[in-house]
Amino acid sequence: SRAHDYVAREVRAVREQVGIIEIANFAKHHFSGPDTRRYLEYVMAGRVPKPGRINLSPMLLPSGKLYGDLTIACLDEEEFMIFGSGAAQEMHRRYFEQTLDAHHVRYDNMSSRYHGIALSGPNSRELLSRIVREGVSAEQFKFRDVRRMHVGGGPAIVNRISFSGELGYEIYVEPEYQLKLYMEILAAGEDLGLAHYGNRALMSLRLEKNWGAWTLDFRPDFTAVESGLDAFINWDKAFIGKAAALEQKAKGPDQKLVTLTIETDNIDVSNDEAILKGDECVGYITSGGYAHYLDKSMALGYVPTELAQDGSEVDVEILGNRYPARVAAQALYDPSGARMRG
Repeated sequence: SRAHDYVAREVRAVREQVGIIEIANFAKHHFSGPDTRRYLEYVMAGRVPKPGRINLSPMLLPSGKLYGDLTIACLDEEEFMIFGSGAAQEMHRRYFEQTLDAHHVRYDNMSSRYHGIALSGPNSRELLSRIVREGVSAEQFKFRDVRRMHVGGGPAIVNRISFSGELGYEIYVEPEYQLKLYMEILAAGEDLGLAHYGNRALMSLRLEKNWGAWTLDFRPDFTAVESGLDAFINWDKAFIGKAAALEQKAKGPDQKLVTLTIETDNIDVSNDEAILKGDECVGYITSGGYAHYLDKSMALGYVPTELAQDGSEVDVEILGNRYPARVAAQALYDPSGARMRG
């Protein structure tokens, strides 16, 4: 589309300097009370973090199917914020309310009470340091830390985490502080190459990291084992869906989520295209597009487990034409995650 070159410039700014994106659309679920940790350990399949830390966790149905791909932030021992897909916030709200039972936990959906801005890129730490009063060095504010602090003169919750794959921060404030925060960021980033970027650029950035997205690659159609989110499960505790998930793990999945690079000529997938092996349709695309920094057409999709090996070759059908594709088992950009963790 005509947006192609604009998106490419946004991606380059995030990879090489610093980008800013508005993140009010994320759902924010707030939990507090003496039983909060015990409740979250049960409803979340992953590890519940210690105070000041963040963990990623799948949430499962009793059937072992995925019901969430969520970020758990522990503000203190009896207070947690869970961040997730805005599109799924109502189904998650219902699930939380249904599973609270007799736990002494207060639950509030705070999606409209906290808006936010994310900073991503190698210059994001320098920018943040200019609008806070406390230290944010790599040692003082580690990857997956969460902290309450004043940013740009207003109170905020800051997560050191990034969906772009670069060093980054999510800054959440109440709506009345957001404009002030935005203006402070613009002023502080003027000489750092600060650029606005949007969701198309974000989707391109995450493709280069082999990261799936909720409602696309992660849905209740799939199990944790099929999607690869079983890597984030804490198998040493009881949680909703554990028995089914263990059975699925022992059996082994029939299909797996993979990342594909596609040899195309000025065309990319738009989701739901067929994945072919010979004359047989073996799977379908769940998301994809153009990876601007790598200069490749890429996609994610589910294929039979025997094809989910690095270098496996398949075809993807786009608008009636077949294009060769190859499975990439690890991220093509910064596979170790050193830039994000630095």
